[in-house]
Parts: sequence; structure tokens; C-alpha cells
Amino acid sequence: MKEYTLTVEEDLENERIDRYVCDTLADLSRSYIQKIIADGGITVFNKPVKASYKVKPNDVISVITPDTVIPDITPENIPLDILYEDSDVIVVNKPKGMVVHPAPGHYEHTLVNALMYHCGSDLSGINGVMRPGIVHRIDKDTSGSLIICKNDRAHEYIAKQLADHSIKREYMAIVTGNIDKDAGTVDAPIGRNPSNRMKMAVTSTGIRAVTHYEVEKRFDSFTLIKCRLETGRTHQIRVHMAHIGHPVAGDIVYGNGIKTPVDTHGQALHACILGFLRPSDEKYIETKAPLPVYFEQFLDICEKVSSNLT
Repeated sequence: MKEYTLTVEEDLENERIDRYVCDTLADLSRSYIQKIIADGGITVFNKPVKASYKVKPNDVISVITPDTVIPDITPENIPLDILYEDSDVIVVNKPKGMVVHPAPGHYEHTLVNALMYHCGSDLSGINGVMRPGIVHRIDKDTSGSLIICKNDRAHEYIAKQLADHSIKREYMAIVTGNIDKDAGTVDAPIGRNPSNRMKMAVTSTGIRAVTHYEVEKRFDSFTLIKCRLETGRTHQIRVHMAHIGHPVAGDIVYGNGIKTPVDTHGQALHACILGFLRPSDEKYIETKAPLPVYFEQFLDICEKVSSNLT
């Protein structure tokens, strides 16, 4: 349990207390603060208040945060599609619909649960007990290659390659509409959407993000592209393709609602190729995750429709 005492500045008033505490204690999210308020953990002059309470100059606010309870993460015998493995790393082809690591309200059936069963205690601990071995992520509804580290030395080595942008990461995506250029680069900063903090957006206050793309094939209403990540921001490809007017097909967050010929269960995006230097001897290793069945079916239908139109 931690306790904070805050005194509102003399020139500040009429700001909601949940926002004020969030801005003052930057390590606490606003939703978490609202929960603490609902539980009576935030008071003004020792009296409970609602999240909508407007602070006044010289208000004395007490914030008591409960002890963090770290749940037990249970190993689960979930089959893994292993593309490469040695004593330092393992590369898996993550299926669509699988969450990478546990999070509040979702502690089971994640990739980490499966890895803990497969690897036992041989997973790096740098990212904590909730993310053992995890050095980078892909979205729940994005399938494909993901590298996991078995020890801290390997974790630091792979993390450095990610930071240096030297790891080769290529994705295949089906986007809506036809992209005019055969190849291009989207260099646009990505940050939290100011209107919806649950989404990302291209924004001037964001962090630089660079996506290179090449058109593989054009169909009637869709385009198959290959994307190479130079940076690795949250939802990067999805946000960048929506930004240029060609959102990833099936994307329920950033998409344009265009109907897809098959049920994609989310964005038609697949992390295909992953290339890195092996921690043990710096030998270059490259893995390729085959396209999932739904992706192939999507392309087959597009091919047939295009053929019928010519």
C-alpha cells in the first residue's frame, strides 16, 4: 500500500479530481484512479469524494493505493507452432486471437501460459512476472512470427537489435482499395488518439514511426501489400495504412467497414518474416511464418472475382 498527500495549487480550480490526480501522479492511469475513488481510497480533507468532484485551491487530497496482487500465471499445455528454437530464443507463429501475455482480467490461454509449459523456468525475467520472455509483441488479432527470449542475456541482445531497428520484420497485409504507388513509405508520428485514449493515431505529439510498403498484387476492391517495419509503435501498420486511406481489411478499430469476402476475425495482417542475429554466435537467422488459412482463402476469392471481371 502506498499513500500520497497532494495539495492543490492556489491558481488551480474547477478541474475534476480524477484528472488532477492522474496529471499529478503520472504512473497511475485515470481508470485506475477512478476505481480507487469508487473504493473510497481518495479523500479531500479526509472525506470521500466522487470522481466528478472539482478541486479547489489548497484542497488537501489523500490518495491510498492498494497493494498490487500479482496473480499466479499457470503453465498451460497449448500447442505451439515453433519456427525456430535454441538455448537462447524461440520463435513461434502466434495464431490469430491469442493474447501475447496476461493482463488484468485475462490471465489464461495466452502465449505466455503456453511458453511457460513448453520452456519451464527458462524464460527471461526482465519484463517481470507477467511477461516472462516477452521482448516485443503483436496484436491479439495479428498472427505470425514472434521471438521470445529464454534468458536475460539473450533478452538484452535482442532488445538492442529492436532498438537499433536491425531486426528484419516483414508483414503481409490485405488493405482496402487500390494503392496507386507500387511502393512507398509512411513516415508519420504515432501517439494516443486525443479523442479516444484506447486508440492510437497519427498525431504531431506522437513518436516517429516509419513503415515501408510494397504492392504485391491489386484486386478489385483490395490490395495485397508487404510491409517492413523500421520502427515498432503500437498498431503501427494499422494506423499508418488507415492514415493514407487504405486501412487493413477487417480492422474493426481503424477500418472503414468495407465487407470482406471471408470472416477475418479482425485485421488481415500477418507477421511473416523475422530476421535477427542469434545471441550465441551472431549468426543471422531468418524465419518465415506461412500465411494462415483465412488469409489464403481471402486471396483466392479476390483472385476469382478479379478474373471474372476481366
